[in-house]
This record gives sequence, structure tokens and C-alpha cells, in this order.
Amino acid sequence: MSMALMIIGYVILVLGSILFLIAAFSESILWGLACIFFSPAGFIFLLTHWEEAKNPFFIQLVGVGFIAAGMFVA
Repeated sequence: MSMALMIIGYVILVLGSILFLIAAFSESILWGLACIFFSPAGFIFLLTHWEEAKNPFFIQLVGVGFIAAGMFVA
């Protein structure tokens, strides 16, 4: 059970990350590349482009919640 929750969480987390990168690349190619190669740029993008980045961010939080639940069950 715990392994299934963690796998589902990782899949949701990766999906949220991909959607976040799509939002960053939709804004500009430089934002997308910065988010890939420079981690703090993702946080800056989240703060400065909240409307575009909030849904992928919340999807990532759901994934982290599933992973935490899987760890708690284990």
C-alpha cells in the first residue's frame, strides 16, 4: 500500500513539474531554460508569474502529499 502511494505521488510530482516547465517555456524560452538549469529561477518564476504557475505548483504539492502519506503508512 505504501509503495503504491509513493509511486502515485512521484507520477503526480513529475506531471506537475512538466506542467510547470510548460508554463515557464510558454512565458519565454529563457524562463524555461532558467527553470531547468538554475533551481532558484523556478521559485522566482512562481512568485512573479503566479497566475500561470499556481496550478502546476499545487499539483506538485498533491504529489508531495501522496509521497508523505506513503512514507507515513510505511
